[in-house]
Amino acid sequence: MGHHEHRAKGPESLTVGVLSVSTTRSLEQDESGQWIARRAAREGHRVVAHEVVTDAVTAIRAAVTRLLDHPAPQALILTGGTGITPRDVTFEAVRPLFDKELTAFGPIFAQLSYEEIDSAALLSRATAGVIGGSLLFCLPGSLKACQLACKALIFPELGHMYGHIA
Repeated sequence: MGHHEHRAKGPESLTVGVLSVSTTRSLEQDESGQWIARRAAREGHRVVAHEVVTDAVTAIRAAVTRLLDHPAPQALILTGGTGITPRDVTFEAVRPLFDKELTAFGPIFAQLSYEEIDSAALLSRATAGVIGGSLLFCLPGSLKACQLACKALIFPELGHMYGHIA
């Protein structure tokens, strides 16, 4: 069976959670997270959580674990904390939780970013993986990066990817 047939067999609508990693933004100021939630709904998905967590490994892990337990979204999208400053620890927080890492996500996102922002794409450590029965994506905090990842990679393949792990 080819990828078109697999894609067609995946669910059209999933439950989605959004977790923004920031020490400076509140939920109301979370432009990227709010955009992801609106876009998910526009794509036909049901947003079951949208929260902000501080830039700390233990806080991020605790929030991810709690959200994946309840409300247990089929996909959890994190935004923020994927750069290289000392406080950017999203990658370190979630990578050990992965049952499987979607190793192509980061390089493909970097290539798409490179086409838009040139060599500054090197600064992102975007990643994705599977934790239990959920997909997890870690995106940069910038609105343009979130829009790029969601429009070009995540939402076109979300049902297809979930169909493989369900």
